[in-house]
Amino acid sequence: MIYGLWLSAAGLQVNQHQQAVIANNLANLNTVGFKRDLSVFRQREVSSRTDSKGVGFRNRLLDDLSGGTFLNPTVTDFTQGPLEKGGRLDVAIEGDGFFTVRVGTEARYTRDGRFTLNPEGTLVTVTGGHEVLDTNGQPIHIGREDPSAICIDGNGGVRIGDRQVGALGVTDFADRSLLIKTGSNTFDGRYAEPVAAKGTVRQGFVEGSGVEPTTELVRMIEAARAYQLNASLISLQDGMVAKAVNEVGRVG
Repeated sequence: MIYGLWLSAAGLQVNQHQQAVIANNLANLNTVGFKRDLSVFRQREVSSRTDSKGVGFRNRLLDDLSGGTFLNPTVTDFTQGPLEKGGRLDVAIEGDGFFTVRVGTEARYTRDGRFTLNPEGTLVTVTGGHEVLDTNGQPIHIGREDPSAICIDGNGGVRIGDRQVGALGVTDFADRSLLIKTGSNTFDGRYAEPVAAKGTVRQGFVEGSGVEPTTELVRMIEAARAYQLNASLISLQDGMVAKAVNEVGRVG
């Protein structure tokens, strides 16, 4: 019975975590370029099978049962979101790749291509006012030009008429699972190997959120029900333990 309490408690923890991940996804349903997170679980092996020294306690009955559920690291789904109409300085990447921006003194990467000009005429992000970097890691200075005169081609080249003033630093990574979310819809890529991006830049568009509300709501309901079932099992097992302690073996 005590073993069952531990299994149910583990079920509570993993489903609570899953609900938190799904809630964050739903909160970013309308966040441009947002990539949803997925909570991953794995079955925990019983102690006698994981003890490398082979001296762990063995119970023939318990060894045939599950060891419960453990959490694996949360992963990010980088599936392309839908392209939606945006403003003149808004751009989206159709395919693979990330825009490079400067957050503080560090380079960060994002799929949010809502850009504008700051008072100095430098291209910055709408969210946070972070400088957009070019292929050399430098800010793109456009000046006080009319945004309607600015053209951004499919390779990220920024032109005013026939004059090119910069090129968006668009990059991709060999292993995106090494990217770390750092807030403000950006990723830290210091642990990932950069590679050439194969996506196409589309001016006048933004990439919608990668969250599909119906799917997330169904997953939320499933996690909530699993949480309730584990809570009910804990209550039942607690009652059985109390009965065993207080009534079984009582001398009449």
